[in-house]
Amino acid sequence: MEFWHTAMAFFWREESLLVVLMSLALTFILFHFHKEERRSIVNTLSFFLACLFGQFVSSLLHAMMFTGAASTLREVFVIGGGIAVIRLWGLLLFRLVLPFARVAPPRIAEDFFVIVAYIVWGLVRLRYAGLDLGSIVATSAMITAVVAFSMQDTLGNILGGLALQMDNSVGIGDWIKIDDVVGRVVDIRWRSTLVETRNWETVVVPNSQLMKNKFVVLGRRTDKPVQWRRWVWFNVSLNTTPTKVVTAVEDAILQAEINNVAKTPAPSCVLMEIDKGCARYALRYWLTDLAIDDPTDAAVRWHVYTALERVGIKLAVEEQNVHFIKENEKYEEAIQQREMVRRIKSLKRVELFAQLDDDEFQSLAKRLKYAPFAKGNIVTKQGTASQYWLFIIISGEAEIYLEGTNGNKRVLNVLGKGDFFGEMSLMTGAPRSASVMAKTDVECYRLDKAAFEEVLQHRPSIAEEVAHVLVTRRAELDSALQNLDEETKHKEIHKQHYEVLETVRRFFGL
Repeated sequence: MEFWHTAMAFFWREESLLVVLMSLALTFILFHFHKEERRSIVNTLSFFLACLFGQFVSSLLHAMMFTGAASTLREVFVIGGGIAVIRLWGLLLFRLVLPFARVAPPRIAEDFFVIVAYIVWGLVRLRYAGLDLGSIVATSAMITAVVAFSMQDTLGNILGGLALQMDNSVGIGDWIKIDDVVGRVVDIRWRSTLVETRNWETVVVPNSQLMKNKFVVLGRRTDKPVQWRRWVWFNVSLNTTPTKVVTAVEDAILQAEINNVAKTPAPSCVLMEIDKGCARYALRYWLTDLAIDDPTDAAVRWHVYTALERVGIKLAVEEQNVHFIKENEKYEEAIQQREMVRRIKSLKRVELFAQLDDDEFQSLAKRLKYAPFAKGNIVTKQGTASQYWLFIIISGEAEIYLEGTNGNKRVLNVLGKGDFFGEMSLMTGAPRSASVMAKTDVECYRLDKAAFEEVLQHRPSIAEEVAHVLVTRRAELDSALQNLDEETKHKEIHKQHYEVLETVRRFFGL
């Protein structure tokens, strides 16, 4: 009994129960709330229990009168147990408490403070055991110098990591460019910084390299949101004036809703150079999500292409001499015939042209202009005057909406293939009563006033039928907006017919 009493007295101290309960409580909290690190938590607890068992073994040696060995062994395992407890407290503080308080320190900060705590704990226990720390430091100065010299690269990386964090040169989440590597910083460790690229690659960059060499932090500017200027290049023939190109592109991009393109600063189009038989332009815009660079560039290019196509400007390529075989006339004629059939079929879907004969359809079909719109383009703007165009959709969907004084949008309808809009502006010169936006990529035929004016001048009687269709469509829209009954709607049609007919005649000079 005396043996066990002596052993337990050496093993179990007044603070032992508190330390054990604290370790178990920390483990339970971390295991429950920090599921990602469960394996590390279990390993830490296992190490603590192993150190506790080692202390029990040292108590048995003490009971067997091996006091010197028992004391040394106990101190070793007490230091080990303290390291385990410090590790659990570090996990609790840096992985649960600080994130809950919305503070996200880098991993290197956690490692730094935990290791400092390890060193302090070890020195305290050694001092408590009676060792003279001053003599230990003095006798180990030469060894320390040799080790530091042999590990200068490692120490450079460690100090580089600390410096990067202290001066805020780069932080987790920043997009950086190092030589030909572009990616997002996901972690800064003792030895290296991890950079994830858009190709799902993780590049390990030594911290000393970041400190010694130049690197670029993308999209960062003091007191400004994170956004990065991108350049979209295109060529246009020298036959087109720069003013026309710049105006067409900027108007389209500024009005369009394109994901990840900043409104401020506004996109701008500039003439960069004239070379190799064409003018080289660049559309410069600011990207708000740096992870989606190529898809956004592609969307902007498509908007540029459709904007130029609508105003009749073709993209140019470098001039080259190419030998080719000319298509025969029958093949070209067949292509033109198919396109003419498609245009006539589209025109016949429009109620306004129900009274036209085949020759008149042929005449109008030749005057149609192909007008593509990219997703998000504003096709027509509410309140705009002087755009006397009718649009016929041949593919895609367009959204018609009203804009309130407070900026709110009220969607009226979604038009698809075969639908048309803009008839009131074409026939009466009235300002646009609603806005139309391309909900998807949209292809249209556009008919202007001059083309239809030729038909009306040749056969003025069509104007009365056109006026009836216009009034009917307007009454249907008013009925939908104001919930009018059938009787009231017919009265409105009869009332407005003469007024609209006179407006059409006056607008076309009939």
